[in-house]
Order: sequence, then C-alpha cells, then structure tokens
Amino acid sequence: MALNETLMEDLKTAMKAHDKIALNVVRSLKSALTNAKIQAGHDLSEDEEVAVLSTQLKQRKESLEEFTKGGRQDLADETNQEITIVQRYLPQPLSDEEVGAIVDEAISSTGATSAKQFGLVMKAVMPKVKGKADGAVVSRLVKEKLN
Repeated sequence: MALNETLMEDLKTAMKAHDKIALNVVRSLKSALTNAKIQAGHDLSEDEEVAVLSTQLKQRKESLEEFTKGGRQDLADETNQEITIVQRYLPQPLSDEEVGAIVDEAISSTGATSAKQFGLVMKAVMPKVKGKADGAVVSRLVKEKLN
C-alpha cells in the first residue's frame, strides 16, 4: 500500500479513536509530503518520501532534546509519542553491525586508509543507508574504523 493511502487510513483511525496526538502527527506528515510533492513538481519516489519522513523525525528528536533540557517533561512525553508514530512509517533502521559492514565495504572499495579520507568514505556510505541509519552513528563508525 502506498504511503499516502496508509496515512489516509491511519488518519481515519485516529479520528475515530479521538487520538489527538496521532491525528496531529499524521496530518503533519501528510502536509509535509504534499509540500514536498508540490516543490518537486512530480510524485515523490519512495526515497524522496523517506527523506521527508526522516526530516520530520529529526525535527521531533531535536524538539525532544530541547524540551528535556528545558525541564518540560509534559512536552517531552508528547514528543516521544510523536516520534514513535513517525517511526512506524520509516523503513526498519539498520543495526550497528549492518552499518559497520557497509562502512567496511565502502572503505575497501574507496581504498581509504586514514582519517583524512573520512569524507570519501562518508560519501560512499550515506546513499546506501539513507533513511535507514542516523548520520551520527555512521560518522562514529567510520571514524572508529579509519583510526
């Protein structure tokens, strides 16, 4: 089922269940996808949809961090629920071991031998893990393996 159809079904379910948080998140996701579609001028590919959803997830994680720093546990709890809902629509994230294997493959294919070639390895890895692994995790693993 296409992402848009899934979002519509979940929107209806959230309305019937009077789940305000889910309703707001699904509406937000639909809006972000629609805006991206208009901006692109064509229907979004699966990769483009994942990129939009990843951006939404990242924004919520940043908000969570700020709410936690500010001592706003009520908003942090709500944002945690939102993050859980957004993650339902994203592909299953890769484990550290899977990302490590991709990093090893990129290091051998690029011939990188030192930390000076960090950018080269990252350039090779990121397209393969886009939407499936956090950039900070990838960066950490590349640094570990190059040192």
